[in-house]
Amino acid sequence: MNIQKSTSLFQQAKTLIPGGVDSPVRAFRSVGGQPLFIERGEGPYLFDVDGNRYIDYVLSWGPLILGHSHPDVVVAIQQAAARGTSYGAPSPLEVDLAKLIMEFMPNIEMIRFVNSGTEATMTALRLARAYTKRDKIIKFEGCYHGHADLLLVQAGSGIATLDLPDSPGVPAATVADTLVARYNDLDSVEKLFKQLPDQIAAIIVEPVAGNMGVIPPMEGFLPGLRKLTSEHGALLIFDEVMTGFRVHLNGAQALYNIQPDLTTLGKVIGGGLPVGAYGGKREIMQMVAPAGPMYQAGTLAGNPLAMSAGIVTLSLLKTPGIWQKLENAAAALETGIASEAKKAGVPVRQTRVGTMFTTFFSEVKPKDWSSVKRADTSRFGKFFQNMLKNGVYLAPSQFEAGFLSTVHSEAIIGQTVEAVGKSLQRL
Repeated sequence: MNIQKSTSLFQQAKTLIPGGVDSPVRAFRSVGGQPLFIERGEGPYLFDVDGNRYIDYVLSWGPLILGHSHPDVVVAIQQAAARGTSYGAPSPLEVDLAKLIMEFMPNIEMIRFVNSGTEATMTALRLARAYTKRDKIIKFEGCYHGHADLLLVQAGSGIATLDLPDSPGVPAATVADTLVARYNDLDSVEKLFKQLPDQIAAIIVEPVAGNMGVIPPMEGFLPGLRKLTSEHGALLIFDEVMTGFRVHLNGAQALYNIQPDLTTLGKVIGGGLPVGAYGGKREIMQMVAPAGPMYQAGTLAGNPLAMSAGIVTLSLLKTPGIWQKLENAAAALETGIASEAKKAGVPVRQTRVGTMFTTFFSEVKPKDWSSVKRADTSRFGKFFQNMLKNGVYLAPSQFEAGFLSTVHSEAIIGQTVEAVGKSLQRL
């Protein structure tokens, strides 16, 4: 596999951009080698600057549920750009996308668009504090909710991939009110409520953890969070930036039949463009300025490019049978990987919910951050490199999720499983 041009570009990038990348996990630090510089994406494929083609299971870290450069999305963006890339004023597109999202997630009674998942979670927590008039929040080990200061505590994902402690530059006072519980452990949450009654504003949780690899909630965990927050006058925030439209067409909240007070979204709702949103119960959302006193603003929020791409993407997801097609493809991939691992005698634990999956190189069933950390990251790194050589692009970290799209056909899944078999045999 020739990557001469990628190598040259990476050397240049390191002199211009910290670490040579604009997001840390792209640097390939935990899997060895160096990042590939991508020239274009098409359908299920990525093409690097050296002309190599890869079946892509990163899909821009989740947004591209229709695959790369879907023609309808491209046309929508082109037409929107011709009318202006940003207005700094309301447009009908915001209304249309809001209505579409609420069709899928009726728990959301009002919504506010922002520009990223980080902005969505940060603001949802500010709103929860304003509404409850309390300061403390609970998050979970290994769950990542963006890089806002108050959330960079045992945050999994990129922090774990680079083997970093919680980030320097975050003042101790900023995270003093951030409490950390264990994912899938209700007892750890109950203890915090007992220690700090009437002080906790909200629990924020990835209903399916996706930033320590894909970890499903254990039976009773999410209902337990709903019960505890209701009993103690706290809000329950589902961070569905990653899981929204990925684990179920109507979100994890429909899959597990839980009604959160607030939901954060991103990725899929922008069809590949930068976007985020937070929404929930009308009574709570009416606290947001200018309707209420909690301030939040954004120059590019609701911009016509992201709104247009999101409208087309969600509209196409309403196509009859599309979710079953996605589910079938994901199930075939899951079964194929498990079968090839068994043939190769390599211990793996395969996790999947909907279109999100992770292959853990571990003999221990991953259920929380403690068990996830026992995975063999060195072996994963070798597997990752083998898969690249066999034409498959996975997330360059054991602690990230993989994603499928509507264009990952039966033939593409078959080629991927074949590559898995070859890659595992070489371990």
